[in-house]
Amino acid sequence: MAQTYRTLRVTQSAKGVLSVVIDAPPMNLIGPELVRDLVRMIGELESGEDFRVMVLESADPEYFVPRVDLTKVAEYTAEAAKAGGPDDASLGILWHKLSELDVVTIAKIRGRARGAGSELALACDMRFAAQENAILGQIEIGFGTPPGAGGVQHLARLLGRGRAMEVILGADDFGAEQAERYGWINRALLDADLDAFVARLARRIASFPAEAVRSTKQVLNELTLPGADAIRADARRFQQLVASDTVKARAAALFAWGLQTRSPLELDLGDRIESL
Repeated sequence: MAQTYRTLRVTQSAKGVLSVVIDAPPMNLIGPELVRDLVRMIGELESGEDFRVMVLESADPEYFVPRVDLTKVAEYTAEAAKAGGPDDASLGILWHKLSELDVVTIAKIRGRARGAGSELALACDMRFAAQENAILGQIEIGFGTPPGAGGVQHLARLLGRGRAMEVILGADDFGAEQAERYGWINRALLDADLDAFVARLARRIASFPAEAVRSTKQVLNELTLPGADAIRADARRFQQLVASDTVKARAAALFAWGLQTRSPLELDLGDRIESL
C-alpha cells in the first residue's frame, strides 16, 4: 500500500493477504490519529488494492482496542467524517464501510475489545480470539450511552434478542469462551494456536477465485449486514447522550480512578463500572 501510517503497521503477510497491526500507544484508544489512519486504509482498499483478505490485530497484548478516547470525541468524529462526508460523521458508518469492502476482513483478538473496539471487531467478517486473554464488552450503558457504532445492530443479529440484551444492558466483560458460545466471535483458540489458525484461513480464502469470494460475501452482507440508516440512527443516539451531564459525571469519577491509563480499572472495567 502506498500510504504510511502513524498508528497502523501494514504489511503483506502472504499472497493476497494484508496484515494490519494497530499500534497506538499507550493503549490503542480510538482517537483522531487512529481514525485518520483507518479512513485512509479503508479508502485504499476500496480503490482496488490487490488484496483478497485483511487480518486486523493489535501490537498490545493487553488491549486490542479498549474503546474511544472520551477526551477526543469531537476530534475523532471529524476524522470519521472524511470517509463519508458531514452527514456520516460517525465511527459506525466508518466501520460499516469496512464491512462492505470486497476484501474479506478477519479480526484476531488478544486483550480487551470493548465499546467501539468491540464494534470494530464486529464490523469485520470474522472474529477469532485467544482463550487465555481476550475480553469483549459493550460497556457504554455503564457510562450512560447506548453503543453507537454498530454494536446494537450486530449483536442483535449474532446473539439473538435475549443475549444481546444481557451483553449490552449488563455492560459486563465476557471471556473468549463465553463470547464463542454466544456467537460474538467465531472461535476461541489457545493463544499459541491463534496466529497459525488465522494465517492458514486467510491464505486459503485468498487462494480461491476472487469473484466467487466477492460475490458470496456480497450475498451474505445483503442477508445479515445492518443497513446504513440503522447505523446512523444508533450514532445519533450515542452522540446525543455522550455530551450529557450524566455521562460527564460518570466519566469524571472513572477518570479519577485511572480511566484511560494502564491501570487496574481499565483491565477490569466491566467489573468496576457497576460500582459508580
